[in-house]
Amino acid sequence: MMEQGINLERLQKIDNRIIEILDSATQVSLYKFNPKSKEWERMGIEGTLFVYKRSEFPYYWFIIVNMLSTANLIKPLTYELEFQLQSPFLLYCEKKDFIYGISFYEKCLL
Repeated sequence: MMEQGINLERLQKIDNRIIEILDSATQVSLYKFNPKSKEWERMGIEGTLFVYKRSEFPYYWFIIVNMLSTANLIKPLTYELEFQLQSPFLLYCEKKDFIYGISFYEKCLL
């Protein structure tokens, strides 16, 4: 539980409206599907994924705290995001934009 509190404090430095961490995965990587080459490309975002609740709308978000740089991936969980589990990725797209894949290095509950 102590680690959860430390992680919450760390995330609140990024967004002071975070009130609760709902779930996390220790090590993930973000990929983007390139429709021209039909290949997955690494996005340079790797680290810990957190799903959290905020005190303001939209209430639910996820973040990948990037260990490679200061550029984190932060997204609200809204109806505009579509998700699909397709091993080894959790795929998502936003407004029929590019397809992104989150690759998990550990087993997690999805």
